[in-house]
Amino acid sequence: MYFPGFLFDPTMILLIPGIILAMYAQGKVQSTFHKYSRVLSNRGITGAQIARIILDGYGLNDVEIEMTGGHLSDHYDPRSRKVRLSNEVYRGSSLASLGVAAHEVGHAIQHDTGYVPLHIRNSIVPVTQIGSTLSFPLLLLGLLMGIQPLAQLGVLLFTGVVLFQVITLPVEFNASSRALAILDREGFLSREELVGTKKVLDAAALTYVAAALMAALNLVRLLIISGMLGGRRD
Repeated sequence: MYFPGFLFDPTMILLIPGIILAMYAQGKVQSTFHKYSRVLSNRGITGAQIARIILDGYGLNDVEIEMTGGHLSDHYDPRSRKVRLSNEVYRGSSLASLGVAAHEVGHAIQHDTGYVPLHIRNSIVPVTQIGSTLSFPLLLLGLLMGIQPLAQLGVLLFTGVVLFQVITLPVEFNASSRALAILDREGFLSREELVGTKKVLDAAALTYVAAALMAALNLVRLLIISGMLGGRRD
């Protein structure tokens, strides 16, 4: 029986693999970043400086670099065309700082070159925001009122969230690949230093894998709860 507190029903067991991976990924990215944030690069260049050099080298002189608050809050904003780096990445000259900075610049390059997965991800952001806000309330309301189409609408909206998480994977993997290739090709880091930087970016990528798995498992759970995947609601 699925009751109003369906968030705590037995289908929660489906989320266990995603929860375990998410916890591992979070611990991995924190420990790996901390480890390589203490290993300074031979060049002594900061994250902000390397981001500027790479951007200018690709003709992206109009893309600004800003320092933002928070830990591991680094991101590229395609709307304002700004690379925002946390304080430790912006000012740091460690292998971790340079890798993260180059990764975010990789997103700016993706945007400039029309990288299709990034374009798709950006285009579905409004749908994802609606889905993440309304999917669970609509599903709950549909179950409480016995209106199957309303519950199914909630599940359908959540598929947008899953799609966003899935399409994020190639976007992030490609940005990391671009970053490592540039750091290697331009001689910013030695081959030995690249090993540590790659570990940082791989650990960060694992968090996106965990998020995608969690979203997919949640979708299966919602399909069961709504009765769309052989589940029963009586």
